[in-house]
This record gives sequence, C-alpha cells and structure tokens, in this order.
Amino acid sequence: MTQQIPSTEPELSQVRNFRDVGGLPTTDGRRVRHGVLYRSGHLAHATAEDTAFLASLGLHTVFDFRNEADQRLEGPDVELPGVRNVNLPLSDPADGAEFWRMVRDGDLAQLRVILGEGKGAQRMIASYRSIIRDRTEEHARVLRSLADDSVPALMHCAAGKDRAGLSIAVTLLALGVEREAIVHDYLESNAKHRRYKVRRSGSAESAYTPEVMELLSPLFDARAEYLTAAFETIEETWGDVDTYLERGLGLTAGSRERLRERLLD
Repeated sequence: MTQQIPSTEPELSQVRNFRDVGGLPTTDGRRVRHGVLYRSGHLAHATAEDTAFLASLGLHTVFDFRNEADQRLEGPDVELPGVRNVNLPLSDPADGAEFWRMVRDGDLAQLRVILGEGKGAQRMIASYRSIIRDRTEEHARVLRSLADDSVPALMHCAAGKDRAGLSIAVTLLALGVEREAIVHDYLESNAKHRRYKVRRSGSAESAYTPEVMELLSPLFDARAEYLTAAFETIEETWGDVDTYLERGLGLTAGSRERLRERLLD
C-alpha cells in the first residue's frame, strides 16, 4: 500500500538528511512512487518524536551502510517496531580509522598534510570509485531485496550522503531515473539543515577555524564530481548501466521489472 508523503523534515530533530526520494522522473515518463524509498543519516540519536514519525512510515526494511567503527562512534539505530534492520557495511571497519581520528583530533598542520592541495577531494573520488567497483555484492543484495519484498525502505549511513547516496543512486539507475535528477537529489544533501555536524576536539577557536573548515569541506560536501566519478567507473568497467546491472550486479530482467513495479508510479 502506498504511504502518504511525509509532512516536513523539521519533524526529525535528531535525524539528519531525511527525505523521500519519491517524485523523481524516469527516462520513460514515469516517476518514483512517494512513500516507498527514503534516505537519511543515521538513526542512532533519534528522539521519541523522531522515532514515532519514522514508525508512522510503515517501513519494511532499514538498510544501514555504516561499519563497526561508525556504530561504536554513534551508537546503534533506534528500534522501530516491526521493521527489519539490515546492516550492510560499505566500507571496511579498519579502513581509514587513523585518518578519521585525525579529522576529529588533528591540528591544523596535520590537516594540511592529509587534506591540503586537493587531497581531500581526491580521497572522496577514490572512495566513490572503489565502492562502485568493489561493492557489487552489497548493491546487488539491496536491489534484490527491494525487488522481492523490502519496501517501503530507508537507506542510511552516517551522514546519509556518500554510502547511502551511492546506494540510492544505483537504485535510481536501475529504475531508469534521469541522470540529471539523480545528481539533483544527491546534491540536496548540501542544504544547511541536512548536513552532518562536524565534531572535533579542542576549543571552537582552534578546532573550527575558517581554514580548518575549508580543509574539511571536501569530506562533508556532496559534490557533483564525486557522483560523476561513480558513473564514469560504471562506464569504464562495464561499458554502460544496463551491463553493470546485468553482469556487475546480476540483476535479471525479471528482477528489474519487479523493482520498477514496486517503486514506480
């Protein structure tokens, strides 16, 4: 049964970057159905009111793409009654642990070394390419689940921008959503009320100076160049989206049609 369009995002005071992906247009003139696919940041700090709102959506499945390190830092998701929680890490828990410690605790000189001269953006682009190239099994599982029975679904990671953003983008590609619309939805994560709150140790005067925030910005921005790198990786590795879905993810024509029936108007 199609859910109602959720009212407004301000109802979620401690869940960042929540939105319904419904309404995006496909290349054949259809649209993503409202109330079947949502995206957000983590649910670990959801208030009682946030939890009640999320419970009202009638979710079947919550896909959590965080790893063990994320969960230790932020905590587990709140429990939603009757909802299946699927933890599907899209990055190695040990990968980059020292890097992210430096982001939280490093001084300006250390941040200049690891992020200066474009290194931050280069790291993000490499990460996007790697997730597309190396995480085909995880993306295949998501699409199969959605095609079979796992809707309405919510996808999230920590900020709801990168890992969840890529998983949403892959799903939208499988639905035939227009590329421009996929990028537009991805860039919505840059809105001030959606952005992940950067937490650093030290005083505000030293931990959040303009130069520090400028160095950190590539890590916390949604940039079109990142998603473009993911699309380019699909084309470089598999030739085109259809081949990526069929051979890279093992999505059969039947599964893709069921996916479209479940998620499109």
